[in-house]
Amino acid sequence: MSTSGRLISGKEVATHNSRDSCWIIVHGKVYDVTDFLDDHPGGSKIILKYAGKDATEEYDPIHPPDAITTHLKPEQQLGSVDLNTVEKVEVTVSDADKARQARLGQRPSIDEILNLHDFETIAKLVLTEKAWAYYSSAADDEITNRENHAAYHRLWFRPRILRDVSTVDFSTTILGCPSSMPVYITATALGKLGHPDGELNLTRASAKHGVIQMIPTLASYGFDEIVDAAAPGQNQFLQLYVNKDKAITKRIVQHAEERGIKGLFITVDAPQLGRREKDMRQKFDAEDPDNVTTSGQSGNVDRSQGAARAISSFIDPGLNWNDLKWFQSITKMPIILKGVQCYEDALEAYDQGCQGVVLSNHGGRQLEFSRSGIEVLVEVVTKFKELRGITFPNEKFHLFVDGGVRRATDVLKAVALGATAVGIGRPMIYAFSAYGYDGVDKALQILKDEFEMNMRLLGARTLKEVVPEMVDASNIHQHVVAVPGDRLYDSNYESMQSARLKDVKAKL
Repeated sequence: MSTSGRLISGKEVATHNSRDSCWIIVHGKVYDVTDFLDDHPGGSKIILKYAGKDATEEYDPIHPPDAITTHLKPEQQLGSVDLNTVEKVEVTVSDADKARQARLGQRPSIDEILNLHDFETIAKLVLTEKAWAYYSSAADDEITNRENHAAYHRLWFRPRILRDVSTVDFSTTILGCPSSMPVYITATALGKLGHPDGELNLTRASAKHGVIQMIPTLASYGFDEIVDAAAPGQNQFLQLYVNKDKAITKRIVQHAEERGIKGLFITVDAPQLGRREKDMRQKFDAEDPDNVTTSGQSGNVDRSQGAARAISSFIDPGLNWNDLKWFQSITKMPIILKGVQCYEDALEAYDQGCQGVVLSNHGGRQLEFSRSGIEVLVEVVTKFKELRGITFPNEKFHLFVDGGVRRATDVLKAVALGATAVGIGRPMIYAFSAYGYDGVDKALQILKDEFEMNMRLLGARTLKEVVPEMVDASNIHQHVVAVPGDRLYDSNYESMQSARLKDVKAKL
């Protein structure tokens, strides 16, 4: 039974400062995390650092708002604390963080940022090592992650000439919602890792530029906080990880619809989270080996999934096609399956009455050697026409793509091949990690400028004129064909590390 109505003094909390009895304070509430120490995805060391103390500042950037109440039993949620009696935690700034703060002061003027790659370059230097590892990591050897970008290099334009392109219009509608360009900001978790305003940076910049933000299940800000930050009339989508508890899922979905969310994007490629080894190494580095070995049960504790383990703990691995009828019974929102990777499943989604699919491999963070979204797009469009006579774009069934996009030319290739719009994720995280709201504002303006120029160079006045004949996709399925290297992308990619001796420091 919960004792959440109890008022506890800071002095009492301070006595519970050991592995045997570990209490922490988060947002003025006291929690007994003793039994959770060895299950914490980030290891026990970071919790023990705040044993008997206020852990709010450490907790906030790397946890969704309800993470602690979700993972702890009611009886572990002890009550409120009298903040006047709580001893302030002395914050010590490490040499690494001092160096990072110095790099923040050395950032170039945002006017010198010319493309989305530039944001990644700066973000890599100013993010904490933990944040960079989480955002940039991908599955296994990260081949799929790199292929997502490289696949666009196997597509070449066939532009048309002598067309009056004095005025070009690249606006569109996505699930009935107007958008200034065929781009939406796709869902990415834990925005506060990169900036205190986290996902709110995306909300505000989306409003200014007339694009749609997809709110993630695992945002650093609460769902209602993000919706409340939206401008009047601003359209938003929701990305949903399906909870094992259907009552929770139903509540989330129906609340989203009540708040005006215009599309439900159900993630279907994550029955288990992939191995993200850059992230995993951070979790091992954060652990205290002595604490592990003295716990008496370390052999049974698997921290190898890093932050992903916390995410995957509630996701329903039993999600299947039969569940779609249930979703359709609880909401009138358009239902899009996010993470479809072959034409057979896209066709099944069509037959089951979904309004579309996102052709995606989760940013290369799930199954290694899963094909890029743009490659699957070519397959899906070909097979829908061959088997059903269905062509794209199609108002009844939308095809979306995400993963690897860095330029408006990437988006135009996808649109030409049948996509309604393209989701952009990591570049927007890097933009606000480097420059906050101004970064996302600039990133979206860069894309608009690139669209305007490249629409003219293609000979297309509207997106309806961006047609399949404008793209040579004959090499898209050839994974060994030589393509020109992308120097900017390659310079930002940080090679994976192998195991190393304890006294050898990481690069950043």
